[in-house]
Amino acid sequence: MEMQRTAVLVKPDGLQRGLIGEIISRFERKGLKLVGLKMIRMSDEMLSDWYVEHKDKSFFQDLKEFMEQLPIVAMVWEGIDAVPVVRKLVGTTLGREAEGGSIRGDYGMSQQYNLIHASATAADAKREIAIVFHSNELFKYHSVIDSVIYADYEVKNAD
Repeated sequence: MEMQRTAVLVKPDGLQRGLIGEIISRFERKGLKLVGLKMIRMSDEMLSDWYVEHKDKSFFQDLKEFMEQLPIVAMVWEGIDAVPVVRKLVGTTLGREAEGGSIRGDYGMSQQYNLIHASATAADAKREIAIVFHSNELFKYHSVIDSVIYADYEVKNAD
């Protein structure tokens, strides 16, 4: 059990479809804490760093062009085991095969137009957050609902 931060991008198709509020709402209802949020247009360099694991794949350039066409909404969410929790809420990459109840399962049909990106690992999360956010754009605060999200011992063990 570990208190983690994870990166989430709402991709251009999610922005176009008006799903920003719905996506934020799902993470909030789960009990995750929003600690960073902004709308940006990612540069080619940022996207090359972000998707470094895909640089040798045939779809790499198409992916970057898709992500550059419109602004994206970047977020950082915090919680115990936030990386796997967010991945489960987002669903598998191919929208039409994603689990019902997940964001992609409920709203997606495509592999490329799959609405959202979520960090795959804690290491990826740290790298991705640093690409989009400066440290002064991330916030640490106590929420009044923290005490009903986690038991005291969970928070003590996660720090």
